[in-house]
Amino acid sequence: MAYAVNLKDVSMHFNMSKERITSFKEYMIKMLKKQLLYEDFTALEGITFDIEQGDVFGIVGLNGSGKSTLLKIISGILKPTTGTVAVNGTIAPLIELGAGFDMELTARENIFLNGSVLGFSREMMQEKFDEIVEFSEMQEFLDVPLKNYSSGMVARIAFAIATITQPEILIVDEILAVGDFRFQEKCEARINQMMQGGTTVIIVSHAIEQIERLCKHCMWLEKGHIKMLGEAHEICELYQSCEG
Repeated sequence: MAYAVNLKDVSMHFNMSKERITSFKEYMIKMLKKQLLYEDFTALEGITFDIEQGDVFGIVGLNGSGKSTLLKIISGILKPTTGTVAVNGTIAPLIELGAGFDMELTARENIFLNGSVLGFSREMMQEKFDEIVEFSEMQEFLDVPLKNYSSGMVARIAFAIATITQPEILIVDEILAVGDFRFQEKCEARINQMMQGGTTVIIVSHAIEQIERLCKHCMWLEKGHIKMLGEAHEICELYQSCEG
């Protein structure tokens, strides 16, 4: 079986300030005087795993366990401190709500802007525009600036744009937890449709029942380390019993 994602001994370290700096001026003064104090923060350590093409792979763990950092590394947004990342296929990342959007612009304008960020041509966006609007159910709010949208409304637009094509890898970070239950079901139906077409799906969610329902395999992250890796139903059952 070919792999969509392959990580070998991946670690991610951040330099975190040891003191609170309240202004840019204070930061510059301390930097020039070489008085800035940092401590090393390890977000991920020694992460090695594969995701097979066509798999639906879940990632669970408490806040701060490294889930979102891992997704950003897979997506190419972050470069790991050490280790190697190999991705085989085009990625549609749904990681941060509003990323690639200008909140001062209307939804109509942002559909074309975000499409461009994702590498879609203007012609393609014009062709898919009605489909995006219909899926997001934002017809009445197309000419309203996104700054007036709720996070759930932004999520609808973002999901509709990212899934207008059949990406080889779809990365979803908590986006299905935003919005009403009926729209979550709609998103799940589209993900299932992509799964049938061979898309590899990577999902992070605090909704364990969602991971158990959608995913074949799962990884449990704890404080930046892999605690368990295996069948989704087994991992979810153990995770719920320990964290419940």
